[in-house]
Amino acid sequence: MREVVAAARELEAGRPVALVFVTHVGGSTPRSSGARMAVLADGSIVGTIGGGEVEHRVVALAREALRTGRPARFEANLTRDLGMCCGGLMAVHVDPVFPEPPLVVFGAGHVAHAVVPMLTALGFRVTVVDDRDELNTPDRFACARVLDDPRAFAEGLTGDPTRYVLVVTHDHALDLDLCRSLLPLRNAWVGMIGSRAKVAKFRVRLRAAGLDEVTVASLRAPVGLDLRSETPAEIAVSIASEVVWHRRGGEGSGRPLAG
Repeated sequence: MREVVAAARELEAGRPVALVFVTHVGGSTPRSSGARMAVLADGSIVGTIGGGEVEHRVVALAREALRTGRPARFEANLTRDLGMCCGGLMAVHVDPVFPEPPLVVFGAGHVAHAVVPMLTALGFRVTVVDDRDELNTPDRFACARVLDDPRAFAEGLTGDPTRYVLVVTHDHALDLDLCRSLLPLRNAWVGMIGSRAKVAKFRVRLRAAGLDEVTVASLRAPVGLDLRSETPAEIAVSIASEVVWHRRGGEGSGRPLAG
């Protein structure tokens, strides 16, 4: 149980953890099937699967799984493969677990109201930032909320390569100021709603404000996949689809599976 508690604490603190499970044993082994261990991002461990060379190998495998994000499996004859005296067989599964990535939504209007539940269901830790107390309410948004000036909040952010940002405010001047503050930061993704004409003007103004071409090009706008969306709910589906597409490496075509 200590391993599970440690994993929960790491995830709550925003740090990834790898959970290790002994899935099969045969013959003489230091731990039985079902033994668990947590490997933290710094390589420290909670619990044990028996120590020795097998644990050393599995910790290295777990750290690699945290780097790649892919589960891993380890099987060995402890004597023949690792030089341990136990003589048995052991199979281990390594499962990397990552905290919910933060996603900041600037704006609390119709589109935000429609898209936030989708983003939450997709496993993001959503925060809505809007200073309009009649819109940014707990009844409308069952997530973290910041009832404050969006400009001030954006200016107070530091770089976070795991963070997604969505700009869907009611004010073009505010959108531009937010992009000017947010784009130079290390974010995973920054998307903004708007027409192609609005986006083209914004890119010119962002360059004029001193942002380099790579930074300006990183803005995902108009945000969303092309679904010919019109209603707030349809636009929300389009935005959520692009977020999933990006999180999955941008490898999907975005077209119907049936062709």
